[in-house]
Amino acid sequence: MEFFKNSVGRKILMSITGQLLIIFVIVHMIGNSSIFLGADGINAYAKHLHDLPPLVWIFRLVMLTAVAIHIIYGIQVTLENNKANAKSYAVQNHLKATFASKNMIWTGLLIGAFVIYHLLHFTLHITNPEISAGLAGNFDALQRPDVFKMVVLSFQKGLIALMYAAAMVILFLHLSHGIQSFLQTMGWNNDKTRPVFSTVGKVISGILLVGYVSIPLVILTGLLKL
Repeated sequence: MEFFKNSVGRKILMSITGQLLIIFVIVHMIGNSSIFLGADGINAYAKHLHDLPPLVWIFRLVMLTAVAIHIIYGIQVTLENNKANAKSYAVQNHLKATFASKNMIWTGLLIGAFVIYHLLHFTLHITNPEISAGLAGNFDALQRPDVFKMVVLSFQKGLIALMYAAAMVILFLHLSHGIQSFLQTMGWNNDKTRPVFSTVGKVISGILLVGYVSIPLVILTGLLKL
């Protein structure tokens, strides 16, 4: 338990949970991209997940736990650093301060708030239940929950599409610095590798940004429709 009370231990745990969440974000983007295959593509993908409810919910609980740990320790470390008159992010020492690095705590909290909304929207079907897949008779011709219809009708609403796009920009800012910070915390970053790792972080974050934002934008612009 001393590991969790130790500042270095908390930083390492933050980094590990952060990388788990990055893996999830990558896998989730790949799954979501099946919408570009049309209704059959994403509906088949969603049906496959729905056929594995215990595993899916265990995975979701693990990810939510990782999110909670990452946020709680992130707040603790930030407060400790501020109290010690240090930089505003736990692993920011020796890194050039940027907008992303100086606002990690705020982008992290905004992402956490977005995750809650996203679950209420597409998972728990509390917001916009009239178009939720599997509810209100929203099934496709094969009697699968019509996820394609749910996503398209949702992102045809400008406010929802722009909210999702804005959330992905915030995710890009958080990850562009977070990936480099992970390498710094694990001791893999130095003067020679820092520019490379900084570029890698931005490239990975940029790919995720384009992958996620492309979905609401192509729907909002009418390039992808029912």
